[in-house]
Amino acid sequence: MENSVPNPPVGVLPYSGMALDRAGARRTDAAWLDTLRPHGHALAFWRDRCLVRDGRPVRTAATDDAVFLGLDGDTGLFARDLSEMDEEAALAAAGADTAADIRGLFADLGPEDATRLAYARGLLHWRRNQRFCGACGSAAVDSHAGHVRKCSGCGKLLFPRIEPAVIVLVEHEDRCLLGRHRGARGFSTLAGFVEIGESLEDAVRREVAEESGVAVGAVEYLASQAWPFPSGLMLGFRAEAVSPDIAVDRDELEEARWFTRAEVAALGDRRPDSVESFLVDRWLVGPQH
Repeated sequence: MENSVPNPPVGVLPYSGMALDRAGARRTDAAWLDTLRPHGHALAFWRDRCLVRDGRPVRTAATDDAVFLGLDGDTGLFARDLSEMDEEAALAAAGADTAADIRGLFADLGPEDATRLAYARGLLHWRRNQRFCGACGSAAVDSHAGHVRKCSGCGKLLFPRIEPAVIVLVEHEDRCLLGRHRGARGFSTLAGFVEIGESLEDAVRREVAEESGVAVGAVEYLASQAWPFPSGLMLGFRAEAVSPDIAVDRDELEEARWFTRAEVAALGDRRPDSVESFLVDRWLVGPQH
């Protein structure tokens, strides 16, 4: 939970609330898209990293293979994936001087820019990895301006995969539960992916029990956050433990402890772009009911 960047205000969830018009109803209108490309802009990526010049994400021409992201006013915004080139060639093609991780750029980006870049990164990651049909093995081709891939053999439509995960702040008698994961220095809230045949509340109870041994009763949904790193959706909860007993699994967690508000505040800054900050900051200001 260590970071020198100030946390965003309580209630602000990065990578969410994008103002860009996704124009989903027009993604199949090839003629309309062709009118946007000559005057459009494209965010450029190389293997999940944003191409940057002088510390700022570059924008390039919207080529025919660029994925349509949406409308910025009347201007089309696209995303280009230069991953098939080597890094040097990709930098030259985009007029960039380096390739950078979006989360590393976050402190210097405005909320809208960060959200657009995350959106582009997630979509391009899926498109690059969904090269073949899982049903018949034939090659997949772009459809719906890059938001759908279609099997060239059986015609199956392939949609972007989104992986839901729960993240939870567990409370018990005015303290909260934080764990230290294997290899990590700091403490954080508990989280895990939702499994098939499982409700979100069930996932919260299972993950907390598996990692910390703490039994959870009441579970309350608080907020969600887009997390395309590469394809997540984070669902934030608070939960009440039925007892303070801890039995750490020693697999994912090295340690888990109950913390007072003063102790949590003393831990220092958290990752400013994570929903974890929202959950913890909300708890730090005191009871919500």
